[in-house]
This record gives sequence, C-alpha cells and structure tokens, in this order.
Amino acid sequence: MPRWLQDLWSSRFARRLTVAFVATAVAAAALTAVLVNLAIGARFDAYLESQRQAREQQIVEVLAADYRQAGGWRPDSLNRLAPAFVMSGAEVDLLGADGRLVWSTAGLGMSPGMAEMHREMMGTPELSAAGRWPVLVDGQQVGTALLRVPQAALPAADEQFRTSVNQLLLGGALLAGLLALLVGLALARRTTIGVTELTAAANALAAGRRDRRAAVSSPDEIGDLAAAFNTMADAVVREDELRRLFAADVAHELRTPLTILRSQLEAVQDGITAPTPTVVDSLHEESLRLGRLVADLEMMAAADAAAFTLHRRSLALRPLVCEVLDGFAAHLAERDLTLSTDLAEVTAHVDPARMRQVLTNLLSNAAKFTPAGGRVSVTLGHRDGEVELAVTDTGVGIPADEQPRVFDRFYRGAGSRAAGSGIGLAVAAELVAAHGGDISVHSEPGHGSTFLLRLPTSGAAPAATFIGSSQEPPSVDGVRTHTS
Repeated sequence: MPRWLQDLWSSRFARRLTVAFVATAVAAAALTAVLVNLAIGARFDAYLESQRQAREQQIVEVLAADYRQAGGWRPDSLNRLAPAFVMSGAEVDLLGADGRLVWSTAGLGMSPGMAEMHREMMGTPELSAAGRWPVLVDGQQVGTALLRVPQAALPAADEQFRTSVNQLLLGGALLAGLLALLVGLALARRTTIGVTELTAAANALAAGRRDRRAAVSSPDEIGDLAAAFNTMADAVVREDELRRLFAADVAHELRTPLTILRSQLEAVQDGITAPTPTVVDSLHEESLRLGRLVADLEMMAAADAAAFTLHRRSLALRPLVCEVLDGFAAHLAERDLTLSTDLAEVTAHVDPARMRQVLTNLLSNAAKFTPAGGRVSVTLGHRDGEVELAVTDTGVGIPADEQPRVFDRFYRGAGSRAAGSGIGLAVAAELVAAHGGDISVHSEPGHGSTFLLRLPTSGAAPAATFIGSSQEPPSVDGVRTHTS
C-alpha cells in the first residue's frame, strides 16, 4: 500500500468519509435493484394473470359454442369436450342458469389423485384459484363456469431476461462501490490535507512558533478556515509585538519619574535641597505621572478580566453627557482648552456607567492631543434613526495610514509615544460594539480629529457581553469617571 494511502487511511475522518461514500453508492445500487425487480415482477405478474384469464375466457367461449350448437346443456356433447379440458390440465364445473351443477370434469371417472399424477406427467403447473365466469349466449346468461386452470409460467426467455437484469444490477453495484471508493479516497485526501496542515499550523502556533502559517489555498470552506487562521495568527503576532512595545514603554515611563522622585527625595534627605514649594510641586507632578501610568495598567487588566453583561435601560443621554462634561471641566481648564457643546434631547438603550466610560475616554484622548488654546466640541443628536455623539478637537490629528488602527488595543501612533498606553480608544470601541453601535474617526494631520459614535435608539438588540471588569470603570489619565 502506498505511503500516502496508509497516512490517509489512518485518519478517522478520511475513513468515515470514504465509508460514507461507499455505503451511499451501494445503498443506491441496492435500492435501484429492488425497485427494478419490483417493477419487472409486477409486469410479469400482470402478464401471467392476463394469460390465465385468456385461457379461462377460451374455455368459456368453447362452452358457449357447445350450448349454442346443442341447443342447451347436453352431457354427451360436453363429454366430447372433456379430453381437451383434461389434457390442458383444467378443472371445469358447469352450473346451469338455475345454479345447479350441470356437468363437471370431476365426474368423468378420474380421481383427484389420478388427475394430479396426470398433471405431473404432463408437466402441468399447479392449478390457480377457482374463477367464476358467466356463460353468455346471445347476450343472455345460460350458466356459470367454475374454472381452475394451470398457473401460467414464465417463458424461458423472460426468466433469462430477468436474470440478466439482476446480473447487470449487481455488476453496476460493484462498479458504483468501486467508483465511490476511489472518489471518497480522492476527496478525503484533498480534504484531510488541508485539515492536517491546519492542525499542524495550530499546534506550531500553540508551541510558540509565531511565524507558522497554514499553507492552504483551496477555494472552499477549508481554504476560508485557513485564511481566517492566518489572519488570527497575524493578529496574535501583532498583539504580541504591541504588548512587548507597551511593556518596554511602561518600564521606561516608570523608570523616569521614579528616578526623579528618588533623586529629589534623597537630596532633601541629605540636606542638599530644601523642601521648597517648587520641589514639592515637582514631586507631586511626578506622582501624578505615575498615577496615570498605573491607571493605564489598571484599564488593561480590566479589559482582560472576565466577561460581564451590560445593564442596559432606556436613558436620556443629554443629562449623562452634561454630568461627564462637568466632571471634566477642571481637567480641560487645566490644559487651557475651550469646551463647546451642542446637545439635543435624545434617548437610547444603554448601560449608563459604560457610556460614561466611553465619553470619558474620548474626552481624555481629545484633551491629550490638543495643544493649549485649542477647542474640544461635543455634539449629541439624531440622524437616520440612530443616536450620534461626536467629540471633535483641534489637535494634531492622525495620519491617514494610522487611522484604521487607532481602535486596536495597545496601539499608539508615531506621534503619541509619550501620551498614553493605547488602551482607552480600544476599550471605548469594544463598549460601543457591545451596545450594538459603532465608532469611527475622521482626522487630518494638523486639523484635529472627530470621533463619531452611533447607537441604536431602541433596545431591540440583545444585551451583548464585553471583555472587561464588572466593577467601576478605572480612571483614565488621572480622571475618574462619575458613576451613579
């Protein structure tokens, strides 16, 4: 047996697929044979029945002719017909018009045993069931014939035809089974090659080989599965790289404020530097910087925690947005940013705490990348049956090639290396998706950015789940969201 066939047959999936093909082919051939034999048998039975009826009809016509010639039922005339009836193996009982027995072949002196022996010697088949035939002369019934004639037998040519058909069907079943076996093996090999390659690629990826991909390009579901697997592997590699970069950035960002804090505190302890308000302010600024980094790490941990179900209810969004903006006013003023709003009265089916988190993340992002003297605008309204919430800033903007990835976890653009961890927007996007909505960005470098959030107005969509903490949302860059 070839090596590829041994490997193929060792696969349980391949064996099941091949056996299924063969079983289907054999079953189809067997069903065809049964149906053909039933059809032929029915035709032959109808043919034999018509032959029996023709023989009985012939006997009735002979009896009617004798009645017409003799002018009635005359036993001596009927006895002359008896040898022909006996030689044909038929048994005849003739009843008159009054229903009384007029004549019978059984009354010719031949016992039933002798009649049976005679039929055996003549090779006459067994008699059929008694048939009752009216004897008509000039349209009037003059008697009734009770007939038992030998059962008609299939001609040798017909029997041979039936046998040849069965032989052809048997040969066809064997050929169909062989073809099904070959087709099943070919299809199983084609299918299992892709499945085997996918399994090997998955095992390699699980073992840490991030460069392993599934080399399957078939235009079917297996090919689609391989493409999806490769896309997933690319995402895993990309996320691993982002995690490594993030860890390196966090280590660097933690090291800098800790070094400053340690050096200034040691200088104060050694009496080199006096604890002046300037020194205290510097220490406080570094502690705030550490707080922002810890908040980013807390948010990442929350985003990786167990899933929760949104607690959604019909809610007027304008008061919720105003509440978040009131809590953010001091932060914007501290950065010398102007806030403008255009808020309509709208209602949506949302989780209030999570919507506060989304808006806080968007405002924090806008404040982070907008220079002093800039403007942050928040608008709320209806459009095309959906709620629209937009946060616009006059900041540095986002390059076109970076916009498709701004909602990826841990992703930070080239101009934002020291401005955050790259988690806030990803969390916001996932929360919006959990509500059945979507979020998009439009930006031009040097002309600011607009983050547009769309939500369904009704609660028809099921309460989706989101990978995150079920506790109070963490703070973002030192600003904690307000919860009711």
